[in-house]
Amino acid sequence: MPCYNEAECLRQTAGELLSVFAVAQVPFQLVLVDNGSRDATGEIIDELIKAGQPVTKVVVPANQGYGNGVLEGLRRCETPFVGFLCADGQVAADEALEAYQLARNSAKPAMAKVRRRFRKDSWRRKLISMVYNLGMQLIFGWMGGIDLNGNPKVLPREVYQTMDLQSKDWFLDPEMMIKATYLGVRILEFDVEGHARRGGKSNVRFSTILNFIANVARYRFGGALTEWKKSARREEWIRRASGAASTGAASGART
Repeated sequence: MPCYNEAECLRQTAGELLSVFAVAQVPFQLVLVDNGSRDATGEIIDELIKAGQPVTKVVVPANQGYGNGVLEGLRRCETPFVGFLCADGQVAADEALEAYQLARNSAKPAMAKVRRRFRKDSWRRKLISMVYNLGMQLIFGWMGGIDLNGNPKVLPREVYQTMDLQSKDWFLDPEMMIKATYLGVRILEFDVEGHARRGGKSNVRFSTILNFIANVARYRFGGALTEWKKSARREEWIRRASGAASTGAASGART
C-alpha cells in the first residue's frame, strides 16, 4: 500500500484491511510504504507496528511517483501471492480479500482485480476514465478487463516477478495488464462500488496526463515492451506454462 500524505485516513484503511484478513484467518503481510510523505504517515505506520500488527514499513525519502511506491513495497513482500491497493479507501477492504481468494483458487495463474462501478467522481472524470480505458484497448488490444487502473490487484508472486515491472509512475497499472496479456495470465475482474476518498487529496494533475501519453507512445512504439518479450525470464515462464498445460491435457486424456 503506497502512502503519500495519507495520515488523514491511513489508520482507518490499514486497520480495516488488517481486520478483514485476520477475521478470515488468512496469513497476511501488509507492507506500508511511506512514499515521501510530509505529514504524519510514517508515525502512524510505526504505531501499527508497535501495536503488534503484521506490518512492514518501507520508507522512500523522496516521492518518485505512485508506481515507484508500489514497486518498493512489492520488493519487500514475502508471500506466495502479492498485491497492492491505494490507501485512500476508495475500494472496501473486503474486496481485497475477495481478490486474493479469486487469485488463490484459480486453476490457472490469474490476476484478480476490481472494476470500480458507481464511482463518486465528477462526470468529467468519469468521461476521461471511459475514454482512457477504451483508448488503451484500441492501442494495445483487449487486456481482459475494463477498468485497467482498478485495484486491488492480486496475483501469484511468480507472475509478478516474471513481469519485471519498471514503471515508477501511473503507468504501472497498464504495464501490469499489458504484460499479463502477453503471459497468458487470466484476468479475473469483478465489480465493486467506488467510494469517495476517506481523506487527503488526489495527486493526479494535468502533468500526469501528459506523462501518461508519453508512456503510451514509448510502450507502443519504443523498445521497452519488445525487449521484455525477448527476456529470458518471460521465455522461461512461457516454456514452463506450456509444459504444465501439456501435462494437464495428457493427464486428462488418461482419466
